[in-house]
Amino acid sequence: MTTFEELGINPPIQRAILELGFENPMPVQEEVIPLMLNKKSDIIALAQTGTGKTAAYGLPLIQEAHPGTKLPRALVLCPTRELCLQIAGDLNDYARYIDDVKVLPVYGGSSIETQVMALKKGVQIIVATPGRLIDLIDRKAAKLSDVTRVILDEADEMLNMGFLDSINAILAQVPDGRNTLLFSATMPQEIVGISRRYMTNPLEVTIGNRNAGAENVKHLCYTVHAKDKYLVLKRIADFNPDIYGIVFCRTRKETQEIADKLIQDGYNADSLHGDLSQPMRDMVMQKFRIRNISLLVATDVAARGLDVNDLTHIINYNLPDDPEVYTHRSGRTGRAGKTGISIAIVNLKEKYLIKQIEKKIQKNFQHVAVPKGREICEKQLFYLIDKMEKVEIDHSEIDTYLPVIFKKLEWLDKEEVIKRFVSLQFNRFLDYYRQATDIKVPDDYGNNREEGSRRDSRRRDRDRGDRGDRSDRGDRSDRGDRSDRADRFERRDRSDRNSRDRGQERSGDYTRMFINAGKMDGFNPGSLIEMINSSTTGKKIGIGRIDLMKTFSFFEIESRYAQEITRLLKNKRFGDRKINIGIASERTENEKPEKSKTYSRHKR
Repeated sequence: MTTFEELGINPPIQRAILELGFENPMPVQEEVIPLMLNKKSDIIALAQTGTGKTAAYGLPLIQEAHPGTKLPRALVLCPTRELCLQIAGDLNDYARYIDDVKVLPVYGGSSIETQVMALKKGVQIIVATPGRLIDLIDRKAAKLSDVTRVILDEADEMLNMGFLDSINAILAQVPDGRNTLLFSATMPQEIVGISRRYMTNPLEVTIGNRNAGAENVKHLCYTVHAKDKYLVLKRIADFNPDIYGIVFCRTRKETQEIADKLIQDGYNADSLHGDLSQPMRDMVMQKFRIRNISLLVATDVAARGLDVNDLTHIINYNLPDDPEVYTHRSGRTGRAGKTGISIAIVNLKEKYLIKQIEKKIQKNFQHVAVPKGREICEKQLFYLIDKMEKVEIDHSEIDTYLPVIFKKLEWLDKEEVIKRFVSLQFNRFLDYYRQATDIKVPDDYGNNREEGSRRDSRRRDRDRGDRGDRSDRGDRSDRGDRSDRADRFERRDRSDRNSRDRGQERSGDYTRMFINAGKMDGFNPGSLIEMINSSTTGKKIGIGRIDLMKTFSFFEIESRYAQEITRLLKNKRFGDRKINIGIASERTENEKPEKSKTYSRHKR
């Protein structure tokens, strides 16, 4: 097996990448690194996202950097700020043990003055989005006259985003004798055009089949009635307890609607689309990266250049019209040698797209049945048992309590303890799926393949879908702790909720609170729960209904904690806003300017 030393990587860089977990080169690295270090050829590398292409070009760039020079010698162009920051971060990691090599990320949405100052001090490598680099060139702050190597990363994505003119303008500023490397997942005609115009006898390196999907990805298809798509999405999430993925929708409106429904039903979800401000986008992405969010609902445009490791699933709530877009979507999972699953939820009108995609990715979809309630319950139960078997026990903390516990439970035998444990965690969960009718699958003529009422299935899923603890925004190292799942499907007494007096305790257990942060501030249920978690470490505080308004919100909290939460959160800050919080009064209730969005949940 080839080593990085055999590829020509020097010892300081080998030390850095060994600490990063690199053991042996990946195929694209084995192909590209020798070509960059020895032959100096122009290269077209066709490789899916996650195949190790950043290190393929990044390691030679660091090794051949000229420490201490004022003007950059290398330029990396990429489509989005997220990818720009990630590439720059990776390059800095590779250069950990090399002095005076400076890598500057250049992107929109950040202070251009700061970037100008950094360029004046001198950098060796620029990683840039095309739009911001053009701005810096126009200001005569970015000088590319000494650039000898240009990398176009995610070239097809840059073209999809309309950067062709900017790329042409940038390359016109770079000396003709440069060395150009183009990395792309697909090879559209525009890429061919760039290669003919700006590259000299480029060598083509193809990892896998050209324009094919990632090799480690399994492709599944659920064919259902269009009106059942959301219920199927929920069942997919429930059937995969450790899910960590992206749900792709067509439009911004649908993206927000699906995310809102998932949040309302208690899943750790959020949206990513073009209507979000950059600070909101950054906040959502940070939560997703640290897995406080397990399902990110996104449009293709918003997710371009998004690079997140270890995704287990890609879910196509709507299939794209262009099969190449599906290739990009599915390539976000099954990366770095790991396996992944790409799921398509289609109705009869979309079935023709499946054939087109199969032809493009040179793989067949596996057509599968929607998971039944019993199957989901078994999956969840065994997931919990598996977690229980592997849980670490802090004997110093728990052993002192064991004599009392053993005394309390001595009248129960082992079998009874296990039954009660499972019942405690899953009575409501089991009841929900036991009574929910299986979702019917249509035949080629739109008829159900099984007898039963699809409408009853939708109604029961909706009425019993009040789920709890997936909204907990605390530590997600064990995403979706099933010890808290017992409350996910709690059916609230609606007559009690509708008849209670505003601002008073609900059934003596909950108090309705007011907080001066709302949707215009970017405030959402996750923000509230995260704020409470960080202020009450170690406590399990029940949170009930959350009503989001434009500039303020209401929420229910266990009455015994109402005064404590008021004291702890008062004068905290959410963004630029100083928090004001208190028990909701009749006056504040009457100030509602619009119908609120309601999120029923239970934090434990």
